[in-house]
Amino acid sequence: MSELPAALQQILRDSFVIRTTVRLRDGLPRTVETTYWWDGERRIVLSGFPGRRDWVASMRRSPRVVVHSVEGAPWFEIDGTAEVLRDREARLPFLYAFIERWTSRPGFPRRRFGFALGAVRLNRRLRLPWWGPFWLARRIFDAMPCVVITLDGEPRVRAAPPPEPSPPRSPQ
Repeated sequence: MSELPAALQQILRDSFVIRTTVRLRDGLPRTVETTYWWDGERRIVLSGFPGRRDWVASMRRSPRVVVHSVEGAPWFEIDGTAEVLRDREARLPFLYAFIERWTSRPGFPRRRFGFALGAVRLNRRLRLPWWGPFWLARRIFDAMPCVVITLDGEPRVRAAPPPEPSPPRSPQ
């Protein structure tokens, strides 16, 4: 597998959102726009606000996805395989990296989150129990989605913009 093109690496480094297309149970494609963290190689971590997400369940059922760059040009798409992480200790390093990237955005109260994240990391490094304020942090981390996508295809340049996010599904 070749290295990602320099233009795609730049987009992944500088952008804040990507779109991912996954197949639903009925076989129809669904495109979601999410924030992410990129490891600098071939893994992207999708996460976001705590809570259940339909797109996470879809990726658990159908792990083959297509990742689309949104910001920057040219537009790229690349095939990948999604893995939904459930184990807390396996998830934490990815969620730490995701949150650090998220807090680096302009206008975000970085200092408070940086301090809190540092305290949680120290708590885990010392293998202390999730007591006191760490109990709330544990609940937040446990409720955050954590999907690791391995980019296992070769990037393709799109002539047109990426697909628009699918509209919310109506309750059935």
